[in-house]
Amino acid sequence: MVLCAPRTDTCRSPVAQGVFEDVVRREGLQGQITVDSAGTHGFYNAGEPPDPRAQESVLARGIDISGQRARLLDPEDCQRFDYILTMDEFNYRIAAGLCGGGAEIRPFLDYAPGPETEVPDPYSGGPEGFKHVLGLIEEASEGLLREIRDRHPGD
Repeated sequence: MVLCAPRTDTCRSPVAQGVFEDVVRREGLQGQITVDSAGTHGFYNAGEPPDPRAQESVLARGIDISGQRARLLDPEDCQRFDYILTMDEFNYRIAAGLCGGGAEIRPFLDYAPGPETEVPDPYSGGPEGFKHVLGLIEEASEGLLREIRDRHPGD
């Protein structure tokens, strides 16, 4: 089980969840790999749908994330999920402090081939920022699936 963890669960993580779910679906693994998202902060966003710009960015790839709702990272998530993937160093520190064990917590871009280490928050930017984030997440999603398959052959 994979959990994507940004700050507020309205921009980056809904995109990451939607893209990785799409990768899992295309590979026929939807019954074997579960994907969710939760923010490290954002109690004020709980229950809200993804940012409309985030929805537009993935809809261009045929991915609908309109049904997702923001929620806050919960200590139980640390036990329920195998992987908690953070978007930046701030999210990483919060998730690691909350969890203290259980899930493997790593930056999402550890699975991408490029030099970037953080998925930038596109909230204050325009469409190009969301497009850039989408590209990073697509690359990391492919790498993540390879990692899961390598670690769990035959599952």
